[in-house]
Amino acid sequence: MEHIARRSSRRFDSPQQETYLALWRTYDRLRSLEDSLFAEFDLTAQQYNLLRLLRATHPDAVPTLSLLDQLVSRAPNVTRMLDQLEERDLIVRRRSTEDRRTVFVGITETGLALLDQIAEPLQECHERQLGHLSPSDLKQLGQLLHKARTPHEPDNSPWK
Repeated sequence: MEHIARRSSRRFDSPQQETYLALWRTYDRLRSLEDSLFAEFDLTAQQYNLLRLLRATHPDAVPTLSLLDQLVSRAPNVTRMLDQLEERDLIVRRRSTEDRRTVFVGITETGLALLDQIAEPLQECHERQLGHLSPSDLKQLGQLLHKARTPHEPDNSPWK
């Protein structure tokens, strides 16, 4: 055990670095399973997340900017992502008549149908990702991740 501790202390500058790198590695391993699934539907994880958020507000359309705060991770080029989804008739955009700077986005029936098609394979993917953890382990992991993330979230974040 002492040998492992010594080896570990040489590989990492601090316990924080070791934990962060373990989190990064875990994200990479779990994300690769999801990326493969979304590729089958010609989607990215960000595009799926955006469609999922729009389904929650359906049939209402929402301002584009309000979606940005709700995304799981920052999307550097939301306009391009929306363009791609609109080209596939998965979303619809319309400009506000009161404020031309505001663009409303809504999910289409085609987008809803795609989410329905993805639902079961995605549930199976999540089972492969984390199904080996007990419900109490999942709850504890979620609580620890929330605790680590909270100081870095903006005050108005829905993730707080």
